[in-house]
Amino acid sequence: MKEVKLALIGFGNAGQAFAKILLEKEEVLRKKYNTRVTVVAITTKTRGNLVDAWGIDLDKALKNVQNSGRFDKILGFSENSTSQNIVDKVDYDVLIELTPLEFASGKVATNHIRGALKRGRHAITANKGPVAWAYRELSQLAEENNCRFLYETTVMDGTPIFNMKRDYLSMCEVKRISGILNSTTNYILCELAKGRKCAEIISEGKKRGFIEANPSTDMGGYDAAAKVAVLANVFMDADMTPLDVEREGIEHITQADIKEAEQKGRVIKLMCSLYRDEDGVVHGKVGPEEVDKNNIYAAIDGTSSIITVETDLMGRLTLIEEAPETRQSGYGIFADLMAIIARD
Repeated sequence: MKEVKLALIGFGNAGQAFAKILLEKEEVLRKKYNTRVTVVAITTKTRGNLVDAWGIDLDKALKNVQNSGRFDKILGFSENSTSQNIVDKVDYDVLIELTPLEFASGKVATNHIRGALKRGRHAITANKGPVAWAYRELSQLAEENNCRFLYETTVMDGTPIFNMKRDYLSMCEVKRISGILNSTTNYILCELAKGRKCAEIISEGKKRGFIEANPSTDMGGYDAAAKVAVLANVFMDADMTPLDVEREGIEHITQADIKEAEQKGRVIKLMCSLYRDEDGVVHGKVGPEEVDKNNIYAAIDGTSSIITVETDLMGRLTLIEEAPETRQSGYGIFADLMAIIARD
């Protein structure tokens, strides 16, 4: 039976959702793919680090986090290991990068991915930073070292937009991309339209777990700008960074603005867009726009997302992700892992 060893850098909501799916699908992986998946390392900022060459007990690790917020030392707790040390020295087959986005550089996560690829290890990232800041370099490293660099979860959770590009649209030229890609701001705008106060909306979202403790990355359009850079790099080979994206957030949007738009038969959405001009230069933009209520984009409510890809051979393709939960992010990571298992 083939064994695939994983190292997880980060163990937040997406990492825990992924771990649960691994446990659920363990028997299927063994029977259908003749593969045993073992997690040999988990590194975190606040929960401690686990390293066990024989395999970490994922069920116990999940229960530790849920019950006490930290790993139990009997699971293979390592006091001294850093994330980069684990990347560079632990024996694994696939590195899974799950740390939070650093908008200004993506440096730490990129270093993790770079370190794995240089060792000839496959790398999966749910962190947008490496794709937004170093896509060309990392893709080339993966090719040179005969390994894979995958990133399905970076935009719209597990929605297969990058699989679509890689497998179905490989011979198409992508001319334009538009979308509503930040679920937090979409939810806030929808709730503001109902007459609720912004502070109340954000407080409730934090309690429900889909709004971060500090929502400024979402409110300021930073998260959306990073996603635009990811799409530009993967779909248009743009070599764009988040700082190249024209960006405006929704901090200044008031209920008066929303009511004024409503009187014109429109709603306000934080829109993302990409296009290539006549000189071949790719332009990216994030900002609030008024959308006609008859437009499909106006119907994207709550935490749902939408993306439209315009191509030369397939015309316009639109994908909608309705009210995703953390499980979708976990599955996006799992789907990338299955792509590696199926190839190997």
